Amino acid sequence: MADAALRLTGILEQLLGAPLPVRIRTWDGSQAGPPEAPVLVVRNRRALRRLLFKPGELGLARAWVAGDLTIDGDLYTVLDLLAGIVWERDEDARTLAQSLRDPEFRSAVRRLFAMAGPPLPPAPPREEVRRPRRGLHTKRSDKRAISHHYDVGNEFYEIVLGPSMVYSCAYWPAPPPEGTLEQAQHDKLELVARKLALRPGQRLLDVGCGWGSMAIHAAREHGVNVVGITLSQEQAAYARKRIAEEGLTDRVEIRVQDYRDVADGPYDAISSIGMAEHVGSERYLEYATVLHRLLSPGGRLLNHQIARRPQRDESSYQVDEFIDAYVFPDGELAPLGTTVSLLERAGFEVRDVESIREHYALTLRRWVANLESGQARATALAGPGRTRVWLLYMAASALAFERNRIGVNQVVAVRTPESGASGVPLRARVWGAPGPS
Repeated sequence: MADAALRLTGILEQLLGAPLPVRIRTWDGSQAGPPEAPVLVVRNRRALRRLLFKPGELGLARAWVAGDLTIDGDLYTVLDLLAGIVWERDEDARTLAQSLRDPEFRSAVRRLFAMAGPPLPPAPPREEVRRPRRGLHTKRSDKRAISHHYDVGNEFYEIVLGPSMVYSCAYWPAPPPEGTLEQAQHDKLELVARKLALRPGQRLLDVGCGWGSMAIHAAREHGVNVVGITLSQEQAAYARKRIAEEGLTDRVEIRVQDYRDVADGPYDAISSIGMAEHVGSERYLEYATVLHRLLSPGGRLLNHQIARRPQRDESSYQVDEFIDAYVFPDGELAPLGTTVSLLERAGFEVRDVESIREHYALTLRRWVANLESGQARATALAGPGRTRVWLLYMAASALAFERNRIGVNQVVAVRTPESGASGVPLRARVWGAPGPS
């Protein structure tokens, strides 16, 4: 009798203490759960072993990346439904210990082990990076982490990002966008240029320059001389090719260089777009101090950075296991207030902070749509596991931005001279009419 789905659903609901919000289909073809709900497909018993030996987010992620778990239905809907019982459960070691003392809980665990088969933990998918979190953010470890994320293949990123090749939050028009991703990315680059008040002949340092889009925009549209730095060899090669095709080699230089090794300041402006998340809390003050030193008096920094919500006890913050293992090794998110405080400690005067959280959710949904439509080619280029990593990471991130679990902010900071003349207009930004109540 094919009844694995019914038995599994009963066990999981007993362990979770709540009904499953999704329908389950198992390897024997059986189904159980809400009839109209999207379907979580447990393709083999190995998926259960992954969850048993690594309960929670990382076990689910390993099963997804390996193809042991798939989804029949809308990915966003399933992630949203599962968030409350997986990602948003706040269970500490004490709670788990109490559960293990419950005979019924222990019985459910034993039944799950029996369903899972031989009790050997499956090897993690090859896409996973695991290493001790010590000695972080040395120049060598940063270069290795950046290579893991960005040296996937430029053609893969062309599928995800589209022609703009900008891997950061776009800037969409209001009301909700009908325009293209490419136009929204152009508008974001122009927003950065205007916040930096770029003028012909100035020197711009683009920290974490990616595939060269900001450097090209600043040189072509604003007549600026640009140095772009990245730790990715593949990004640098791609950016140099684009710059040559644009005829901008006399105004744009791309280096494979750590920000700590830049020694040819001063610069009139610095853009750091989606790079500071890689710096780490232990190094952030050093990062801010280096950028302050590289700026001319009166020079501006545009720091575009993802932020997490603050915790009551900041010492309890833990890096997201899935993101650390599969997406951004060694990456860390900080609350906005921490970032602003460290920029000020480094000597900056923070003049403007703009949250563009909703813009990132819109951007990520476009990237997911790009990857879904180009999934066959992406899989051929980077492999099925890597493609599944990016689909899960981007879809889950879109929901996180929409639900205000994380945000993204553009901070304009000035190396204000002793005279106090910041060079910032009295009305730097003009607010529009009030939105709907």
